[in-house]
This record gives sequence, structure tokens and C-alpha cells, in this order.
Amino acid sequence: MKVGAVVITMGNRPEELRLLLDSIAKQDGDPVSTVVVGNGSPVPEVPEGVRTVELPENLGIPGGRNVGIEAFGPGGREVDILLFLDDDGLLDRTDTAELCRRAFTEDERLGIVSFRIADPETGVTQRRHVPRLRAADPMRSSRVTTFLGGANAVRTKVFAEVGGLPDDFFYAHEETDLAWRALDAGWMIDYRSDMVLLHPTTAPSRHAVYHRMVARNRVWLARRNLPALLVPVYLGVWMLLTLARRPSGPALRAWFGGFKEGWRTPCGPRRPMKWRTVWRLTRLGRPPII
Repeated sequence: MKVGAVVITMGNRPEELRLLLDSIAKQDGDPVSTVVVGNGSPVPEVPEGVRTVELPENLGIPGGRNVGIEAFGPGGREVDILLFLDDDGLLDRTDTAELCRRAFTEDERLGIVSFRIADPETGVTQRRHVPRLRAADPMRSSRVTTFLGGANAVRTKVFAEVGGLPDDFFYAHEETDLAWRALDAGWMIDYRSDMVLLHPTTAPSRHAVYHRMVARNRVWLARRNLPALLVPVYLGVWMLLTLARRPSGPALRAWFGGFKEGWRTPCGPRRPMKWRTVWRLTRLGRPPII
């Protein structure tokens, strides 16, 4: 199976980007074709053979990754698998691409693989980086219902069938939107602890727009994908969880501002998942109300 890799960058981490690209080049088996997308910025110097695309403006994470997909032809069809990797990450092993090839070959319904993210100094995997509710043991691989945006592999047939990431989300929850559409189409998602991206431990709230985007996109996610009966349940549960976490006053105001924005602005096409998909999500341990 042909493997490609998409990396988006703001051009502000040239050393980390170079190390990531070197780790991609060292993968066993056939070479991994790589494209680096400069998201509203010039692309730093990259090794020979790495393709680059420079966008005149920042299209956000999903928009930048969609451009990277199309760099491999419509829907990425020039390759069978696409890796999506954060530009400050590093593939820990040289057999990750081969493990991906084997996983997708052995399971024809496998559509997405979520890698384990580990801190390069401590080896610790943050709980939020294990895409399931029972996240105490990050070394346990399992079927899951979503995946990590900056450390994953997607079978390009998924994009051909359900489309790409939602551009308008810009940042936050775009992975779950794609995951739900893929699951609704019959694809499966695996979390694999043996496929590792080393990445410094960070807090998602480091992004200035974090609280607003998380709330707005949560509403859009529900409006786009959930059966009408589940929309208020899902959003009500998340509101209670947000309040229980006791965010600061400014953070809470930003969150409620984003929540209102999610209702007042277009969310894109609505394609509610089938009730049998709701049941599949429930059997996988994460019903779409949380």
C-alpha cells in the first residue's frame, strides 16, 4: 500500500519540522511521500523530495490538512494511506508506516488509526490523548470512536466516500466530525499504542481561541451529525461537564460566546447519523451524548 504524509506548519518550528521529516524519511519499506503545507506562512527549508504548498492565508487545521490531502490528487487517491502528523512531533519508531500498511491490509473495514502520543522526555501519554472514556491504560489498544488529529493514519478511501475535514471548524472537533461520518459509513477506527508520535506535553488551552472554538464547534458537530433527539442531550451533558470543571470567568464567557455562535451561524450540511450508528458508538463505549 502506498503511504503519504501531510504536515501543516506555521513556519515557526523549523528545527522540529526537520526532525519530523527526517523521522518520516527513515521509515522502513517503500518511501513515504510527504507534503508540507505552509498555512499562511512560507515553508522552512525541507529535504529534497518533500513537496511543499504555501497558502496565502491561514485556513485553520482542517483547511490546511484538506489542502495536503488534495496535493495527492482528488481525495488523496494517489496513495492508499495518509499520515497526519504535527510539525513538532517525531515518529518514535522506523516501522510505523509498515505497521499502518499491515493494519489496513489485514482489516479491510479499518478506516482510521489513532497513534499514541507520548512526551519525548518522560514517555507519559496524557489521558486526553487516549480517545476513549476508559483512558487509564494508554498502552491498551482498542476500537475507538474518534482519533487524534495530529497523530493518525487514514485510508484515503474514507475521504472518497465521506469527504474531507470540515474547513469551517478551523480548530477543534474536526476529527470527531470526520470520525462520526466514517463510522456512519461503516468504517472502523483503532487506537494503537504501538504507533507512537513523540510530542511535548502541552495544554490545549494554550491557543487563544480555544474556549470559543471548542464550544462553537461542539454545537456545529451536534447539529451536523446527531439525530435531532440527541442534539439537546449531547450539548446539555457537555455544558454540565464544562461547568463542573470550573473554568475561569474569562474562559467561561468565551465558552458561552462560542456556544451561542454555534447556534446562530451556519454549521454546514446536516447529515444525521443512523440510529444503528448510535448503537455502534454505544457498544464501543462512547454513546454520542458525551
